Amino acid sequence: MAGRIVVFGATGYTGGLTARALVDVGARPVLAGRDAGRLARLAAELGGLDTAVADVARPTSVRALVERGDVLVTTVGPYLRFGGAALEAAADAGAHYFDATGEGPFIRRVFEEYGPRAEPAECALLPAFGYDFVPGNLVAALALEQAADGGIGTRIEVFYVVDGIGASGGTMASSVGVMLRPGFAFRSSRLTTQRQGAQVACFRWHGRHGAGLSIAGSEHLSLPRLYPNLHDVGVYLGVAGMQTWQLQAASAALAPAQFIEPLGRLIETTWSRVPRGSTGGPSESARRRTRAGALARVLDQNGTGLTEVRLEGPDPYDFTAAILAWGAMRAADGRLQRSGTVGPVEGFGLEDLRVGVEQAGMKPV
Repeated sequence: MAGRIVVFGATGYTGGLTARALVDVGARPVLAGRDAGRLARLAAELGGLDTAVADVARPTSVRALVERGDVLVTTVGPYLRFGGAALEAAADAGAHYFDATGEGPFIRRVFEEYGPRAEPAECALLPAFGYDFVPGNLVAALALEQAADGGIGTRIEVFYVVDGIGASGGTMASSVGVMLRPGFAFRSSRLTTQRQGAQVACFRWHGRHGAGLSIAGSEHLSLPRLYPNLHDVGVYLGVAGMQTWQLQAASAALAPAQFIEPLGRLIETTWSRVPRGSTGGPSESARRRTRAGALARVLDQNGTGLTEVRLEGPDPYDFTAAILAWGAMRAADGRLQRSGTVGPVEGFGLEDLRVGVEQAGMKPV
């Protein structure tokens, strides 16, 4: 019997899109959140779904959402501030877990602290299962598989590129928290702490030059486990048409808040006074005008390019909702391949994930 799927944060922007995506593929998720009235209205709109009231301020209410074998999809962020309750609930219950975080420090916490707890509970934790960072994991694995000798390559670079998007309130809040903390990267065959934006790399997108600023993605944690020959993993937020010197200036501006603790604490305290709750996001028409993609290239030890693969598809919010729905349905049906904290390729296998990403709208070009 398939486990239940619970969407925690269903009345928020990304949560609402995800709930609708699940209903569109035939699921009947339980809708969970803080506001009973808003939950009831959304549940009625989506065909009379079950609801549950839960709040991260009351962790026991979040724990009550799931039992062993269920699937918890949480879109309640910023995850560094509010993500712990859902993570604890899933690990404690033995429920499979998905989130849509792009917050590197939180992702690292899920891998390092909660993975060992999830394995004996026979559940899988899949953080960052949205546009951040499913396409990059997939495109990197495809590129590595295409490289000479079946994945031999000492270096992989992944670029995320978005053309024409607004950000939701949750995304903006998450971005602030991330930029106030040091990130990490897989360099010289080991995971190291590294300033967000410490590296800048160039790429080409539709014939245009662009530059990318390094970020802490799940690729740093998941790809070396799949490809032991990897020496370096770079993950970049790419901007087509941007010059490297412009991004290097932006990178330097990030440094003080990350490493001067009083400054970072002041900014974070000020930001934390902003009320919780979704402030909406791009309209449907705006999302239709937005395109997003990911590019990966494999380099040898001399920096020579071995292969390059690119994916393109819909706007990040629509893709995130669709891939979360796909992953949750597969997990509920027992299709996950491993327990513990896993990356997207580890969780579903390369071919299955490739099909899922294409179904969510992002295809090789």
